[in-house]
Amino acid sequence: MTASSTLAVRIIPCLDVDAGRVVKGINFENLRDAGDPVELAHRYNDVGADELTFLDVTASTADRETTYEMVTRTAEEVFIPLTVGGGVRTVEDVAHLLRCGADKASVNTAAVARPQLIDEITHRFGSQVLVLSLDARRTEDPQCASGFEVTTHGGRRGTGVDALQWCREASERGVGEILLNSIDADGTQAGFDLEMLRAVRQVTGVPLIASGGAGKVEHFPAAVDAGADAVLAASMFHFGPQDMIARVKDAVRAAGHPVR
Repeated sequence: MTASSTLAVRIIPCLDVDAGRVVKGINFENLRDAGDPVELAHRYNDVGADELTFLDVTASTADRETTYEMVTRTAEEVFIPLTVGGGVRTVEDVAHLLRCGADKASVNTAAVARPQLIDEITHRFGSQVLVLSLDARRTEDPQCASGFEVTTHGGRRGTGVDALQWCREASERGVGEILLNSIDADGTQAGFDLEMLRAVRQVTGVPLIASGGAGKVEHFPAAVDAGADAVLAASMFHFGPQDMIARVKDAVRAAGHPVR
């Protein structure tokens, strides 16, 4: 299967939020402060981001709900699609996020624990509102024939579930997009996991968002070449020059891919 290459490639900054602040680390550890999510959202809206993803990175680990008040304030600052994830466990959680101004909801840990959640959400709201957030890592576990394992709780727990099988199942259940984050590459700025992207692209035609590892503008066209329909990054955009999104779009366009 191939990416929907006729569609414009989307460039998506990610706000990893913990205790009301945007944070970023390496392989989900050694987090450093990147600023106020509302201020960052406003900035990204103004500098040409195509969408914005807001992930409450400790909601599942702390077994609590997403910070709805913060979501509402963030949504008020942006006029681009906003995806929110972290601690989404029920159809009602999704309904609450949509009322707060989110356009899409992202599920990870709760969907792995109970895959029927995907069916319930898409039945009520349609596939277009649901993003499967998949944190995958390399493994030698024989249960994971692909060599890639699904993790939960912000990358802290292995599941023994094969990542490619999970992508296939989630697609069949009707998930609208897959946000594929490489735990091994996350925060390293050494490049996206192209092997993982190509492997997932082979098993699903659902729009695929590449995440984890962006460090240079040339990393983005490579991810699109590997099958991504959208590319997501945090460190590069938070700590880089103000025009980084424009630079990334120029690089993707120069590689022959349409951008917005």
